[in-house]
Amino acid sequence: MDATLIGFVLYLIVMLAIGIITYRKNESNADFFLGGRKMNPWVVALSERSAGESAWLLLGLPGAALAAGLIEIWTAIGCLLGIFFYWYVIASDIRHLSEKISAITLPDVFANYYKKGGASLRLVAMFIIIFFFTFYLAAQFNGAGKVLNVTFGIGHYYGMVIGAAVIIIYTMMGGFLAVVWTDVIQGILMFAALVILPVAGYLMVTAGGVAVQEAFSDQGSEFLNVTGGKTGWAGVAVVIGGLSWALGYMGQPHLLTKFMSIGDPGKMRMSRQIALFWAVPAFAGALAIGLIGLVIYGQGHFSDVERVMPQMATDLMPDWIAGILISAAIAAMMSTADSLLLVVSSTVAEDLCHNVLRINLSSRTMVNLSRIVTLSVGIAAFILAISSQKLIFAMVSYAWSGLGASFGPAILLMLKWKKTTWQGVLAGMITGAVSTIVWSEIHYLDNMISVRFASFVLAFIAVVTVSLLSRSAVTAEA
Repeated sequence: MDATLIGFVLYLIVMLAIGIITYRKNESNADFFLGGRKMNPWVVALSERSAGESAWLLLGLPGAALAAGLIEIWTAIGCLLGIFFYWYVIASDIRHLSEKISAITLPDVFANYYKKGGASLRLVAMFIIIFFFTFYLAAQFNGAGKVLNVTFGIGHYYGMVIGAAVIIIYTMMGGFLAVVWTDVIQGILMFAALVILPVAGYLMVTAGGVAVQEAFSDQGSEFLNVTGGKTGWAGVAVVIGGLSWALGYMGQPHLLTKFMSIGDPGKMRMSRQIALFWAVPAFAGALAIGLIGLVIYGQGHFSDVERVMPQMATDLMPDWIAGILISAAIAAMMSTADSLLLVVSSTVAEDLCHNVLRINLSSRTMVNLSRIVTLSVGIAAFILAISSQKLIFAMVSYAWSGLGASFGPAILLMLKWKKTTWQGVLAGMITGAVSTIVWSEIHYLDNMISVRFASFVLAFIAVVTVSLLSRSAVTAEA
């Protein structure tokens, strides 16, 4: 057994061990889904960052940069703007509000805040989460298959089986505590990989005295152009499309629950600083991996460009370091997949069974039900993963757009605009979900302007318009 495989196996053992250790610490659904709101700022920050940037950051974004060049800088900038904005504007407010109204899930937040119309809000939010999270989860399982195939020659299908099995088991056993503590380890690994690998690639490219810009120019001038050579509206659409990733962060339930879990809301500032310190080098590194990979391998080397990161780790690093870096790629997938699994489980167990169907079970029985739901959702996402031909980048973009548009405008306006009504929130959710699904299927529209931007704007307008109309109707009746 070589050093790379030994390092990876040890990593998987540690993840499972955390699930076993935290198994008996879950006495209630509040523990299983939110860790009892006792998390320290370091744990919250690293868990939020590793969950926020999934396999797409180590596989999808480098692959997109290799295929398209410097144009992907707008994606990185957009993500960083989104991270800055929601840590500053959303994090503290959602933490205080969720405790005040005793909410442990995002549908809980909507339903408990708006007593009238709460049942409708909960039901719609629940279906949106289940639908889009299934695609998001499938992308993570797909990422596991790619990494294990490149690294160890394991068949893509069997790689997905291994990745999915480990994630489902430790999430099912340990709940939120297992998720956040594994996320801490995974966040550190991801950061190390995104810093070390670009440096190693840069040193290799420049070792022969070749200037980096010259090396890029050899691949074609369009790869150095920040709009990919497009001009006019096409160039503007490229910029908007990349920056529009920022809009999705406010609507991601698996990230908002991290804010809701911090023990001392007064330490949110410390948590924010840690998260931002992680984010900037990480996104720069992901972009650099793809660009340096373009120089090293050139266009056409990969049948699947999203394999560039594990290939670079294998080619450039000693086996034992490559094992650590490749574990980071798996960590990126796991850290998001476990959070997604937990949110869907909470949605079904807490929102559907407990609040909608009014099934009253003991705390221990509810936790066990949540574990069964976790297993079922994981299997459904795995089936989608093995049947889909889409790239990780595309699947994450679709889910990101749907969740961001459905919940982002609703959350932002609910927290910051007192005139927001439950009818407006409901209209925003439906508009965000439907516009994402429809816009994504009309390629002319998606090429003209990104679905991430269009669906968010349409949902925002829907929340504002319907809120004003519904308030006017109430005033008129009075």
